[in-house]
Amino acid sequence: MQITNLLDKLNINYTNIDLYNEALTHTSYANEHNIESYERLEFLGDAILELIISEYLYKTTNNSEGVMTKMRSHYVCENALYEYSVKLGLNEYIYLGHGQKEQDGMHSKAIVADIFESFLAAIYLDNDINEVKKFIYKYVIPIIESDTLDFFHDYKSRLQEYVQTDKKSLEYRIISEQGPAHDKTFEVEVIIDDIVYGKGIAKSKKEAEQKAAKDALSKTNIIK
Repeated sequence: MQITNLLDKLNINYTNIDLYNEALTHTSYANEHNIESYERLEFLGDAILELIISEYLYKTTNNSEGVMTKMRSHYVCENALYEYSVKLGLNEYIYLGHGQKEQDGMHSKAIVADIFESFLAAIYLDNDINEVKKFIYKYVIPIIESDTLDFFHDYKSRLQEYVQTDKKSLEYRIISEQGPAHDKTFEVEVIIDDIVYGKGIAKSKKEAEQKAAKDALSKTNIIK
């Protein structure tokens, strides 16, 4: 698909189309064609995203540094970036090498998350920081403010606080791992005082633990 179709759909002002092509070029494709991958742009985009989200939190909340840091970590984590990227359809335009295509790289969480940051860097270099802010406030901030996605919530911390109040023991245990090394699925159970309270299944251990904690909280009637 033509990258210009994506840029037009997202209402992005562009002059240097090569920047956007580079932002969507995975290392596997770059190596096969002897061109630049998105890695350097990703480095820049990461810093730009943190700056804009930090400014957003500073201006829209009265939270302490520690709370803002925790909130920002949720909004710029791999799971969040993956969701932003997929919602915008960026993953449909990734240039992948043959091996990554066979491994369904366009749905790889790590790759799809990376291109969100590299795409921001392309917008920045082709325009300026204000254009990136417009993009973030149009497409990302509404997702943050809707507060509907599970990765915005730290269920493990909430469960830990609940357990500590009653001085109970808490343990997360992996009960199964399935799939190839590059695409594993983990099932985790959370145990409180030797009783299984919840289970979670996800593509990473951390995410599975969060889902298990959420399940446990729902059974303790303190989840909101």
